Amino acid sequence: MSAITLMSWNVNGLRAVLKKGFMDFLDTYRPDVLGIQETKLQAEQVPADMKSLSEYQVVWNHAERRGYSGTALLFRTDPPEIVAPPPDSLLSEEGRVIRADFPEFTLLNIYFPNGQMNEERLQYKLRFYDQCLEYCEQLRARGRSLVIAGDFNTAHNEIDLKNPGPNSDRSGFLPVERAWLDRLVAAGYRDTYRFLHPDRVEYSWWTYRFQARSRNVGWRIDYFFISPDLVERVADAWILTDVPGSDHCPVALRLSG
Repeated sequence: MSAITLMSWNVNGLRAVLKKGFMDFLDTYRPDVLGIQETKLQAEQVPADMKSLSEYQVVWNHAERRGYSGTALLFRTDPPEIVAPPPDSLLSEEGRVIRADFPEFTLLNIYFPNGQMNEERLQYKLRFYDQCLEYCEQLRARGRSLVIAGDFNTAHNEIDLKNPGPNSDRSGFLPVERAWLDRLVAAGYRDTYRFLHPDRVEYSWWTYRFQARSRNVGWRIDYFFISPDLVERVADAWILTDVPGSDHCPVALRLSG
């Protein structure tokens, strides 16, 4: 087993973040694997910079709807096996999931739906959650170790957002959304950041309004969850709060060899 550093970042538009220091971020931090969410582009819109990376290979999952959703996976490891989600699942819709089978674990890079638009989208998000957990359990039953990374679009507990009380009736902190994260934990999955830092208060998302980031009025909604068999390999987990470019910042996980 070899040590590996994984990062995850909702860039809120890849073309936009490329103008805000994305390449400098790659050069500075050099993750072995980087999962990106919310690329907001189609195949014909992939910027030239992303086609000429010297160290990284890239896998894309574009949404059919233009300027919406989308995920990407950058890696400078040996190429993993890329496996499409089940075609009859919500996980195969809207460009939200990339599954990569590395020799020692399966990585799921996921952009979970946002439920704030209306009740229909909230119900879509909850169904997506349920199908995701079912899929993860199927993979575990086949002997796969799992790393689930991405923008989960829900803060789990009160410590994970600045103002829990006023947001208790808002999608992103609804009891029914938080209950799914409870189910994930009850199934044995570990939130790697909270596993190492049970009392630390840091956030990974800030609204663009009200100078929220400069005031640190944020939410922790970006995670690395792992199956229990990987817990002993967790060497570090952290949030790169100083990295600009998006309303989210990257989160990171280091697995030991």
